Amino acid sequence: MKTLLLLFIGALSMTALNAQNINDALRYSNGEIMGSARYRALSGAFGALGGDLSAVNANPASSAVFTNSFASVSLATESTDNQTFYFRGTNASSDSDISLNQGGGVFVFKNRNENSPWKKFALSIVYDNTKNYEDNWYSRGINTNSIDSYFLNNAQGLPLGEISAISGESTSEAYAAIGNTYGYVHQQAYLGYDSFILEPDTFDDDNTSYSSNIGTGTFDQEYSYAATGYNGKIAFNIGAQYGENAYFGLNLNSHFLNYERSTFLYEKNDNATSVVNEVGFENYISTFGNGFSFQLGSIFKLSEAFRVGLTYDSPTWMTIEEETTQYIETVRVESGENILQVVDPQIVNLFPQYRLQSPGKVTGSLAYIFGTDGLISFDYSRRDFSKTKFKPTSDRYFSAQNSIISNQLTTAATYKLGGEYKYNQFSFRGGYRFEESPYKNGTTVGDLNGYSLGLGYNFGNTKLDLTYDQAQQTNNHQLYSTGLTDATTIDAIHSNITLTLGFQL
Repeated sequence: MKTLLLLFIGALSMTALNAQNINDALRYSNGEIMGSARYRALSGAFGALGGDLSAVNANPASSAVFTNSFASVSLATESTDNQTFYFRGTNASSDSDISLNQGGGVFVFKNRNENSPWKKFALSIVYDNTKNYEDNWYSRGINTNSIDSYFLNNAQGLPLGEISAISGESTSEAYAAIGNTYGYVHQQAYLGYDSFILEPDTFDDDNTSYSSNIGTGTFDQEYSYAATGYNGKIAFNIGAQYGENAYFGLNLNSHFLNYERSTFLYEKNDNATSVVNEVGFENYISTFGNGFSFQLGSIFKLSEAFRVGLTYDSPTWMTIEEETTQYIETVRVESGENILQVVDPQIVNLFPQYRLQSPGKVTGSLAYIFGTDGLISFDYSRRDFSKTKFKPTSDRYFSAQNSIISNQLTTAATYKLGGEYKYNQFSFRGGYRFEESPYKNGTTVGDLNGYSLGLGYNFGNTKLDLTYDQAQQTNNHQLYSTGLTDATTIDAIHSNITLTLGFQL
């Protein structure tokens, strides 16, 4: 496999991106607060509780529940175990990562005016990781569909003169000029043609019909996937307690995104009619983004034991930039000899900024407090993923993608249940969560099931919490957007160990 440490000898700005799709929209929109150890121990069922800094990022009214100023920081070890299935081929892989998962503080100000119904105010700033992209897996199987279909689908109908180098042009110059003039689809056709996968019907510049130099039959395919990065959220919060039984809060949230992914397909065949017998195709993408959202939250004490919470999460408005690099090599038989053809543009494609609006969310919460002995809590959320939108919506390509999103995604519910039992200075915790698939078919991305177990110790002004949680989910990863659209089925188990140190200020 070619290393990702490429020598960039050029950069280009492209007016036709045509690369974003429903997978990108869902990847950058979907995510849950990963949170502190106590928050994770209850599987995030904190909407009616408060008193935890990650709960502030779930329900802004949570900050007003604190009786004293408080700060915490969390460290998490996250592991992913994948088992892949691709045309009867089965493979297993695992990966782990250590990250600063959460951190922040809340400052509580009690109102000294005894005649005012506003008892106290709270100001806080809280960081939470909402998604970790660290993931590596490998699949292998025997397919009857070749990677040539990807290049054929991109090339058919395009004039040969628009997807080939002119006399004297280097690979880098041709790839950059084609992308700059015609766009991403033409670049893909160029890679297929210059690597000898595509064969034009005629070598006239006006030719628009192509066949493949890879013969029909079976294909031994290996696909490697490696991703890293995260979504983060910083909440600037204000909360207030009204009377003895009502809490209100507002979050103004800053979001940031960093995502990198490398994929490599190796295909080999010994089909009798093939001129090209081996293909190695690498794609690398780097994504950066930032955005804004707001939240409104409330918590009400209906009695000393019973509490309810309600939270509204606005849509998240993100601005995203992407860079890509590509590389392809083939081995063909010519005059009885194997010829290695390398097409390495060493060009970074710099795409124009685009905007992504992820859907809002509504959460209702219930909690029952057993005095000083413990509690049980439940959260229910609904989110309509079909409302996800690429912008500007007036763009013809984005409009088509938004129609696909609207037709394939649906409203999904999340259920969270958590409990805590206290004995002296110890707290014993557990939780369960279930997230419905955002897809109407329920299989492209499957339902998620997770559970959690945690332990806490209260030293007085300092608290130490430790949690283990695990979630399972199955999804189908489509290899390419066109042509070779076969999918690898991935059974993923995500495990986390989180340690949180909290202390009164």
